[in-house]
Amino acid sequence: MGKLISIVVPVYNEEDGILEFLDNELFSVLKSLNYDVEVIIVDDGSTDKTIEKIKSTKILNDFLVNIIALTRNFGKEVALTVGLEAANGNAVIMVDADGQHPVEEIPKMLQKWEDGAVIVTAVNTGNTTKHKIRSKIYYKIMQMMGNKNVMPGAMDFRLLDRIVVDEFNQLTERNRLTRGLIDWLGFPQEYIKVKTKGREKGRPTYSTKKLAGLALDSVVSSSRTPLVFFGHLGIFITIFSLFFGLFILIEQYIMGDPLNLDWSGAVAMSVFISFLVGLVLISQSITALYISQIHAEAKGRPLYVIDKKKSFVSKNVKR
Repeated sequence: MGKLISIVVPVYNEEDGILEFLDNELFSVLKSLNYDVEVIIVDDGSTDKTIEKIKSTKILNDFLVNIIALTRNFGKEVALTVGLEAANGNAVIMVDADGQHPVEEIPKMLQKWEDGAVIVTAVNTGNTTKHKIRSKIYYKIMQMMGNKNVMPGAMDFRLLDRIVVDEFNQLTERNRLTRGLIDWLGFPQEYIKVKTKGREKGRPTYSTKKLAGLALDSVVSSSRTPLVFFGHLGIFITIFSLFFGLFILIEQYIMGDPLNLDWSGAVAMSVFISFLVGLVLISQSITALYISQIHAEAKGRPLYVIDKKKSFVSKNVKR
């Protein structure tokens, strides 16, 4: 038996485009590979006919397809985790179901893997101006938070060697960013430059609000920098306020206002109090994010729940 390649595809409400992606894009690429292939599709609580459409695809007749249905929408990061835990391949490739990942680059990924790479990450070079700005801001923040090795434009479209998958599956965080956890593992990475394609059917499941939330979670879950930053900022503000207060006292009341600044004691006090209260609130909100993650971890609930009645494994594979 040859090497087994696992393709992990998270899906959520993709009924409009899932057949186009599976039958016309992914299927043609997988047929050309000289590997045994299993396709793991994780349905993240779709409320449309995504699963019904998947069960009618021709991929079921040529490849082993494992459809894992979750009971509700747990989020893409959890869906990727489910797929990685279910994958049996010597290498695992994660692909989005919206058709934006260029699956025709899979052979190039596999070649780099055969040459010794344990992680092959696709780096997007084809974003629109809006996405480029948003991506640049996100990765700049991540680098400022201490993640110096984050590659701008890196996507979830990745190949992971079995050794990486096994280590990833030991991680237990609930608030997780898959790409961040993979980077944290520390394995060397190879990169390929790709151009993503625009979504032709369906609507994006990641709104700007969700992306902002994901970015905030990734910062909080991967770095203590915000806590350290606000601690240092608090010390700086305290010292600055002390010296600025002394300056007002000396200039206004001891020296008789030679600079004609005409400071009002009430105004000055109001400005200082307002500024310091805002600083305290910001610091508390950052601390609260860390506490909320501790609370989520302490609950000990399962990361996901599988709907076994909707799940499905293909049989009678021709290939």
